Amino acid sequence: MGSRLARNIGIPWIKPPERGCDDDNCPWHGSLPVRGRLMEGTVESFRSPKMAVIKREYYNYVPKYMRYERHRSKIHAYVPPCIGVKEGDRVIIGETRPLAKTVSFVILGIIEGR
Repeated sequence: MGSRLARNIGIPWIKPPERGCDDDNCPWHGSLPVRGRLMEGTVESFRSPKMAVIKREYYNYVPKYMRYERHRSKIHAYVPPCIGVKEGDRVIIGETRPLAKTVSFVILGIIEGR
């Protein structure tokens, strides 16, 4: 694989991957800017070798009943080749420009594996 140095993406608490790659759509080794929202989720499945489905669970407060309700959403995210992701891994995703019809997020790093 490539031996490009990891660039600074402007998020100091996310560590760059050890492996390198030659992908232009990689936020660490390419030229893809990360802007907007950062989210945490679980990798549910892979739609293609470079695209994963991330399941995000969150709570919503309902004032009428003074309780919280659980919600979950699925987000399609691009998987750079330098980040080895498997199903069940907990990952951080960041918003970027649209890469495909439904893909506007990229995986930045793994929090924990299964």
